[in-house]
Amino acid sequence: MELMRLGEAGLEIPAVRHEGAIYDLRGLTPDIDGTFLGAGGIGRARAALAAGELPELEDAEALRVGPPLTNIGAVVCVGQNYAAHAAETGDQPPQAPIIFFKHPNTVVGPNDNVVIPPGAVKVDWEVELAVVIGRRASYLSSAEEALECIAGFTISNDVSERDYQIAHSGGQWSKGKCAPTFNPMGPALVPAFEVADPQALRLYSTVNGEPRQESTTADMVFSVAEIIRDLSQYMALDPGDVVNTGTPEGVALSGRFPYLAVGDTMTIGIEGLGEQQQRLVGSQIALSEQPLQA
Repeated sequence: MELMRLGEAGLEIPAVRHEGAIYDLRGLTPDIDGTFLGAGGIGRARAALAAGELPELEDAEALRVGPPLTNIGAVVCVGQNYAAHAAETGDQPPQAPIIFFKHPNTVVGPNDNVVIPPGAVKVDWEVELAVVIGRRASYLSSAEEALECIAGFTISNDVSERDYQIAHSGGQWSKGKCAPTFNPMGPALVPAFEVADPQALRLYSTVNGEPRQESTTADMVFSVAEIIRDLSQYMALDPGDVVNTGTPEGVALSGRFPYLAVGDTMTIGIEGLGEQQQRLVGSQIALSEQPLQA
């Protein structure tokens, strides 16, 4: 069972994919967002699916795949959460989770174009496991409590402009993370009950078909549960919020690969969660043609 949003930007239809078929969720909810997740929407969708109450979505395979949720309140990100990635950037693994934010309007569909900002020359890729919150997480005391707050998982590409991140941000990083289209997400929201172990997922990325990243979430410095528990001590995470949990080694910042250029294609995947692909386009592409906020 996977939750999806299909259709043109701003007009996406909530849907659920199960055993090769795609079903229409509009009889249960107008969209997939924090309100739906916080009200037990995944459980209701699962029950309706089991009861045969959902109609198939006509021509679903021909529709654009949008980000798997909308009206995101926050995109909270964890930096250097894989030891090998910290090493390739010249740093030691952090002693506590490093936190930065992406603007929610960076989120686009998993196969939408990514726009290189005007004058940018150090645009980089980052495959990441994204956690979607389904229950308010505040002052949690254990990993078990943290896992109970997770609605499901999806894929984020934490696209970054490294010069903006390092030279322009005063050590805060977010200026290099927040350009429009800098967080392709999806293709689907996979409910937590479908993921046996979030610390045993293979991640990979390629650029123009050439391998870049290859790792597993077992190499995280801080586990998914520990990230959510730790964040809850400093902020309340609400249903529909997203936490990007860090990227493994193999990015352009390492110096081993060239940065992205117009015409390049990124392929980003996590085993069991799907795959996404984006083409890099120049800033001369009118932003009005881009789905800047789903």
